[in-house]
Amino acid sequence: MCHVLLYSSISAINPRQRKYFVLLFLRNRVTKFEELLSVGTRFLTGFHQGLEMLRRPPLIKSEMVERIIKANESRRLKAYVEAGCINPHDGVQNLNKLHTCLVGLQDHLRKAKSLLLELEGFMENVASAMQAAETSSSELPEETCKNGLDHQAMVFDKEVELCHLEKSKVTDYAAMMGIIYAMLKQDYTMQEKIVSSLNLKSSAGELESYCLMWSLRPFVNDEIMFQAWKLVT
Repeated sequence: MCHVLLYSSISAINPRQRKYFVLLFLRNRVTKFEELLSVGTRFLTGFHQGLEMLRRPPLIKSEMVERIIKANESRRLKAYVEAGCINPHDGVQNLNKLHTCLVGLQDHLRKAKSLLLELEGFMENVASAMQAAETSSSELPEETCKNGLDHQAMVFDKEVELCHLEKSKVTDYAAMMGIIYAMLKQDYTMQEKIVSSLNLKSSAGELESYCLMWSLRPFVNDEIMFQAWKLVT
């Protein structure tokens, strides 16, 4: 139903304004995608920190540490030292944090995928609207052909020329939309692979690489984004 409404909206818009509608819609969805990305970043960082805390090595006893422990020895401190200087309550909290972060990342992927599907449907509707406009503009009015008035013919030629120019611009913007969609799709695929790779055995190096790739977004060209948003500002 949403795609049908979008198609009706695109078809009803004047060709001169259609390109702005296309890019405004795209920018709105890209903004939502980036907002989701920020939330996902917090969950990924939280998973990294939680796993590092869970795997924190026990306290290394030195002569000085031994003296401090002996000087402040209590039943509670003794139990803490025997447990490897790890608080069981902290371990439970970290496990809960890891679970929360994984659930948050999976929810992020679901929402990001929904946005991409919406963009894909919108692109199909833009293509259908452009094809319909192409078909209608190629059909010359019979009255204009029959009466052969020079003035009307000149006016009609100018309108057709202007129409083709506007459609050319819309086609360019639609192509840009396709490029941006492809970048976001690759970005999402990378995020999906990162999330599916997370587990309690993930090394510190792997997690650092995941966080770096997530923030750098290597498949997204910022210059293309900048050029696209300049057209609607």
